Amino acid sequence: MAGLRERKKERTREAIQRAALSLITSRGYDAMTCEQIAAAAEVSPATLFRYFATKEDIVLQDDYDPLIAEAVRARPAHEDPLTAVRRGFADTFADVYQGDLEVIRQRTALILSVPALRARSREQQESLVSHLTDVLAERAGRNGKSLDIEVAAAVCAAAVSTAVELWARDGGDLPTLVEAAFAAVDELTRTAS
Repeated sequence: MAGLRERKKERTREAIQRAALSLITSRGYDAMTCEQIAAAAEVSPATLFRYFATKEDIVLQDDYDPLIAEAVRARPAHEDPLTAVRRGFADTFADVYQGDLEVIRQRTALILSVPALRARSREQQESLVSHLTDVLAERAGRNGKSLDIEVAAAVCAAAVSTAVELWARDGGDLPTLVEAAFAAVDELTRTAS
């Protein structure tokens, strides 16, 4: 369980991100400065920059990748890689989806509409691929990375990214769309065999 100091830091980080998303959604990404976001979050600019290095990071930064990796790591050892990742994502969504739904929606809408954020979001996908590659290598009992594991991680990350973008554009239930994306990957791998 997180200590008081860690919980306070997390609340501050969340307050900054909520304030930023609210301001950016109402006034536009380019119109907002970090100083305005800090004022809205009732923190100093120095405090804001301790949590987020750039304005892009305020929108993009989250703690989901390590949570997903831990959920995949916790899956039973007999599960194949796709099933472990698929169920790891489902477990993670079950934990964070309801509480973070509006934040996820706002962040994704901004990422899709602001070119600078869209370009930087590719770095986030690389982070997810890296986390998944590491955990899949562990599950396979391998030291280091290999092409098959990196491809599996990249495919899983792409499936989730596609589902999230579809959800942000068209609505629907995000966990259902993510599950459908994994089902499509599963179907493709079975027909390719």
